[in-house]
Amino acid sequence: MKRIFISAFMVFIFTASFAQKFNWNKNQVIAHRGAWKKNKLPENSIAALNEAVRLGCYGSEFDVWMTADGVLVVNHDPEFQGLKIETVKYEELLTKTMSNGEKIPTLESYLQAGKKQKTTKLILEIKPSLISKERGIEVTNKCVEMVKKLKVTDWTEYISFDYDYCKRVLELLPKAKVAYLRGDVSAEQMKADKLTGADYHYSVYQKDNWIENAQKLGLTVNAWTVNTAPEMQWLLAHNVEFITTNEPELLFEELKKTPVSKGWKLKWSDEFNDAGLPLAKNWSYNIGGKGWGNNELQYYTDADSANAIVKKGNLNITALKAEKEGNKYTSARLVTKGKFDFKYGRAEARMILPKGRGLWPAFWGLSTDGKYGGWPKSGEIDIMEHVGYDPDSVHGTVHTEKFNHIKNTQVGKALKVANPYTEYHVYAVEWFEDRMDFYIDDQKYLTFKNTGKGAGDWPFDQNFHLILNLAVGGGWGGKKGIDETVFPATMKVDYVRVYQK
Repeated sequence: MKRIFISAFMVFIFTASFAQKFNWNKNQVIAHRGAWKKNKLPENSIAALNEAVRLGCYGSEFDVWMTADGVLVVNHDPEFQGLKIETVKYEELLTKTMSNGEKIPTLESYLQAGKKQKTTKLILEIKPSLISKERGIEVTNKCVEMVKKLKVTDWTEYISFDYDYCKRVLELLPKAKVAYLRGDVSAEQMKADKLTGADYHYSVYQKDNWIENAQKLGLTVNAWTVNTAPEMQWLLAHNVEFITTNEPELLFEELKKTPVSKGWKLKWSDEFNDAGLPLAKNWSYNIGGKGWGNNELQYYTDADSANAIVKKGNLNITALKAEKEGNKYTSARLVTKGKFDFKYGRAEARMILPKGRGLWPAFWGLSTDGKYGGWPKSGEIDIMEHVGYDPDSVHGTVHTEKFNHIKNTQVGKALKVANPYTEYHVYAVEWFEDRMDFYIDDQKYLTFKNTGKGAGDWPFDQNFHLILNLAVGGGWGGKKGIDETVFPATMKVDYVRVYQK
């Protein structure tokens, strides 16, 4: 019995040790052709692979071709320093040298280098042959054969722009992780063919709930090649599994900033990727020109593209100098009331503000059901307000029955913002049961706490809806008159997102 116990214990120790052999990085970062750009390393070099490992990337992507004499080499383009890889022998490629002194890596040498570590996956892209489909299948076979030979199946995942190559990998290695790149196959078809994921250009994912549908089917979603912070943040907000980038260092920084990293999950958004009028499923219009309680001077129009239009990835709300029912200006006020209402969460918008005395742009929220009565009893949350006569200053403010601007007791704060008229900034509120925190970009500048003394102080225990508008004049916005030369004036909104925990 003692001998049986010892044997079982040794098996347990061996199994536990083996299970802990790998410690793959748990992040969304895949370095495209290795991490090469920042340190000016050659793309697809072993040095770039090592840098991706040092950074802690989930994966390092690399590309494979086959020479005329059947040697698998790693290079992105079909040519290496003027030599067409598929039509020359390997020894000819060795006459050329990379900028850091490396020779072109063979697949074998690249995989051997990658095998020295156990944290970063090797994302092997099989390049479509320019000679024939049959040759491409041969390359696929030889890639899998090399991976098996070197015993790096645990390290290696596969991608290709050729769907047949992807299916061939799975015939040879049924448990391999394989993703398709071209973007022309549905998630349903990939699932049926037993691919494990999609690896498409990020623009594909901006249509028809592509990400959510793929993930419901059990596919992973990777996006290529994503090199700017806004695109990264869009993908992170939409919970993609992986992002392939030439800028892994930037992506790591954006990972720290994303609300998702703090436990927020996207509940609702409008990314303004369509064209024309704002989506009716998301927005309605407040209409009219009777001052809106602030002696404002504009008339808010109803679905008029002159005042509210989506183009080039932005919602554009434009104030015009135009006569409308006795008003000298027209503009738009969009609301989510009845289409999206929420209680608690993080609401944010990325915006460029209009510049000019007399303008009053705002991103804010009002009670949907008016649980405690008319304004200000049911509360108001001003996430972003700006008055043009006070350049570069942006305000966050809370109004309640006890704290409001009529009594001059409102709780708020202004912050100077660099280049708000020419650069995007993110204006946000994080609304909890016990407080609200206001942010501009990553800077928290105001906290409003729930005193626990009831609705007079804190009516924020009910559903609110969001509002985007650009007012002209009014008791605050027009305090120092209106500069008639600023029209037309446009507030640009890149997106609106609401997260909840």
